[in-house]
Amino acid sequence: MPSADFASRVWSHAPHLTRGSELDRDFTDLFGPDAVDELVARRGLRTPFARMAKEGSTLPERQFTLGGGVGAGIGDQLSEDRILREFASGATLVLQGLHRTWSPVREFAAVLADDLGHPVQVNAYVTPPQNQGFFDHYDVHDVFVLQVSGEKRWRIREPVIDAPLRTQPWEQRRAAVEQAATGDPLLEETLRPGDCLYLPRGYLHSATALGGTSIHLTIGVHAWTRRHLVDAVLRRIGDRLTDDVEARRSLPLGAGRSSTSEVAFGDDAEVVRSLVAKALQDVTVDEVVEALRPAVRGAQRAEPLGVLDLVERASRIDGHDDADGTTWRVRRHLAAHWEPVGDAATLVSRVGRLRVTADERDAVAEVLDGIRDTADLDPELRRRLALAGLLVPEDVSGA
Repeated sequence: MPSADFASRVWSHAPHLTRGSELDRDFTDLFGPDAVDELVARRGLRTPFARMAKEGSTLPERQFTLGGGVGAGIGDQLSEDRILREFASGATLVLQGLHRTWSPVREFAAVLADDLGHPVQVNAYVTPPQNQGFFDHYDVHDVFVLQVSGEKRWRIREPVIDAPLRTQPWEQRRAAVEQAATGDPLLEETLRPGDCLYLPRGYLHSATALGGTSIHLTIGVHAWTRRHLVDAVLRRIGDRLTDDVEARRSLPLGAGRSSTSEVAFGDDAEVVRSLVAKALQDVTVDEVVEALRPAVRGAQRAEPLGVLDLVERASRIDGHDDADGTTWRVRRHLAAHWEPVGDAATLVSRVGRLRVTADERDAVAEVLDGIRDTADLDPELRRRLALAGLLVPEDVSGA
């Protein structure tokens, strides 16, 4: 399906299944059985980077974790031996936060988040043959299910609440979910390697592994919603009213003792409603966008960098061509923007704040926009940008 059609007809509206035969790739380059074994046995992962579940219930952490011995005695590390026992008895292993712990997934997720304009997370679900980890439930984020290996039978049902927020998890509607799960599914399909299933938040779903071990990736898309804009608008209104003396007036004596809210706050409530209505009319779209920026920056991380390598190379920056031949590029996924500060400016990004002069601002802005080469920057400025984590060597790979 063309991306424009997906955006207009499917996104946030309806489930959509894409078979592997329709795609020009599978997902084995992202994840697979060897990755599972590596993460479980050799990476020292701790909870909450993993959990296990069986027949709808999450297992206690002590059943699949253990200390790592001398010098690594923290008790919530994954134990391959305990996981082996639980998995062999039918429990599903969930490896969480793969967008932080597994490089191919991390790179894919970072690019996808930029393409979608919404932050993403990635988990892997590893289910033994003929078993089911979770009963019917819904997620409070959209998901893309990528079937990596094995086969899984999925059952999709209509929402019991449309477009639920993070504050509206399925556990709050357990009875309604259980009742809905007794009805016929809206969609029932078997996912095979290379297949991709999209589910908007709120759609009920459950899945059972078939003849072999099933591994699928779940990409959770934490969509920005109109509710986020509501919160941003309210913050701006609050900021404006802080500067309004009428909003700072004290309530009458005894206001907190009255048993009748109309008596206690009637006149003041009307004043506040009037003040809020006026402030709302004054809030601009640009202000709302600005108020949302901190949340957007904090939702993802910038491209990884090698600290020691970068410091060493930055120390050799000298003139137009660095002494060791290093060329530099802008670090990806910075989510950078400018804040004016008098005659200077501050570049705010996911890696922090950097203050520059007005002249430097123009040069840095051109580099960020891709219309000036980093080699054209003053060497000292180039070094500052590198040590601030804004530039990385061109030969560094990573999303």
